[in-house]
Amino acid sequence: MRIGVTGHMDITVETARMVGEAIRQHLKQRAQSDGLVGVSCIGRGADSVFAEAVLSVGGSLEVVLPSRDYREAKVKPDHAEVFDALVARAAAVRVMDFDHASQDAYVAANEAVLRTVDELVAVWDGREDYGRGGTADAVADARGRGVPVVVIWPEGAERESRA
Repeated sequence: MRIGVTGHMDITVETARMVGEAIRQHLKQRAQSDGLVGVSCIGRGADSVFAEAVLSVGGSLEVVLPSRDYREAKVKPDHAEVFDALVARAAAVRVMDFDHASQDAYVAANEAVLRTVDELVAVWDGREDYGRGGTADAVADARGRGVPVVVIWPEGAERESRA
């Protein structure tokens, strides 16, 4: 079973805890069959929470990076340690053929995830406000392809406020 992820980067610490538990419960059901593989871009927030949950239930992790400069250009200092640890634990790392992180690179990474999974977990508040390459776009694309989407947004979940 191959499961991909899309989701918000700006979830609160408490939401990350709640989402992580919900994902683990969902994956435990899937992990009973041999060969659970989680596919993630391991960005801050939902992607990394998902990747950690996959590893915690005994699955293997495949990482898809949007560009060759993604680590340097987009991984903030508060996420670097988690990012590096997940890359080190990944069974495979695929880098999209883009030198620089961009909307096109994110769309290509979403495409690479969706092309290879049986299901998509979406850590999503249901809002459609980010356009191409965002969570809503990935959910719509998955649904359009017939890939089952499991939305995880526990009661009380919140995104960080934008000041």
